[in-house]
Amino acid sequence: MVRTRILLLAFLLIPRMASGEILIVTGSKSKVTGLSRAEAVALFLGYATPTTTVTSSALIDLPSGPIRDEFYLKLTGKTSVQMNAHWSRLVYTGKAMPPQEVKNIAEAKESISSGLNVIGYISRSELSSGSMRVLYVLQ
Repeated sequence: MVRTRILLLAFLLIPRMASGEILIVTGSKSKVTGLSRAEAVALFLGYATPTTTVTSSALIDLPSGPIRDEFYLKLTGKTSVQMNAHWSRLVYTGKAMPPQEVKNIAEAKESISSGLNVIGYISRSELSSGSMRVLYVLQ
């Protein structure tokens, strides 16, 4: 009984400890200067329309883990399992391709910083202010 309570307490505290600002970013040389919440949701759910100014941008996705889980939950309200199902449907029907998954944060930062049309997300602590531009902040 005590062990169950400890596990429950740990489970409830973990999301609070991992929680923080997650930034949607692009390279400093990108023409994209900002995103509305609706644009960010549309991009990362594969619903961006041709009239959206950022549709030609490549999207970067972090590997499975707490930052990715928190990002999608805060942005779309969907869990990792729901996002996987969502992208499976879009890929199967040929409507969209998911963001390109990178191996780690360092690779994401490199791709975002060096690309003109690359958009991704990182935690505030990973921001390289000289080489990245913040498009939207998820709190």
